Amino acid sequence: MIIVRGAGDISTGTIHRLFSAGYPVLALEAERPSAIRRQVAFSEAVYDGTATVEGVTAVRITDAGQADGILKQGQVPLLVDPAGESIRQMKPDAVVDAILAKKNLGTNMGMAELTIALGPGFEAGKDVHYVIETMRGHNLGRIIASGRAVPNTGIPGIIAGYGAERVIHSPAAGMFRLRKDIGSEVREGDVIGTVMAGQEEITVRTQISGFLRGIIRDGYSVPKGFKLADVDPRPGERVNCFTISDKARCIAGSVLELVSAAKARRERHPG
Repeated sequence: MIIVRGAGDISTGTIHRLFSAGYPVLALEAERPSAIRRQVAFSEAVYDGTATVEGVTAVRITDAGQADGILKQGQVPLLVDPAGESIRQMKPDAVVDAILAKKNLGTNMGMAELTIALGPGFEAGKDVHYVIETMRGHNLGRIIASGRAVPNTGIPGIIAGYGAERVIHSPAAGMFRLRKDIGSEVREGDVIGTVMAGQEEITVRTQISGFLRGIIRDGYSVPKGFKLADVDPRPGERVNCFTISDKARCIAGSVLELVSAAKARRERHPG
């Protein structure tokens, strides 16, 4: 059994890869997930009951004891358990912290024989056994056995020459109302939604042209500065809005490598 904390788009890549490789996986999520790449995030099962990504379906369960039944049906069980309380109950062989909170929310080496964390906020060999680099670039997906991932810069990765311009943040605190959804073609300055800040309705506009790669759920309550949407400026790349990203696949491959290596070691040295 492998427990993955978090089921956003990056962690969904890991869950999908592990499950497709034959490993039983239980995903843990928060009560109000905020993934913007909702078409490729198993976390949407928290709201809708199920979420299907590239042929694999996650099903929300209400108790960890239901996980085995869902796995036998060929689906991924997903439980709302932000504190990871079910980890003690399930006694998994591996725990993957894929919350991507840029800080440690409680994952530790005592949780399982193998513990892995994605991105900054953890020290390999101290907090967890391994850390996976999540920063785009030459070291993306690198397995770190000692030390830390690159600290969070707060600067979005560059896609087709655009970085900060492709990411849209909330201009105020309030409730977000959707005008355009994932996959929609947009031009610079298009209105993609509004934020209801008290009695004031504030429009949310794109800064560049392209396709909406991700956007927060309609009706989500957001603080000022919250990441609302992501525009992909590459022409002809609309299909990528509905598939797991290259970044997520790269990271997932590193997690699968560590899990498979641990399994092989147990088989060579049982007990």
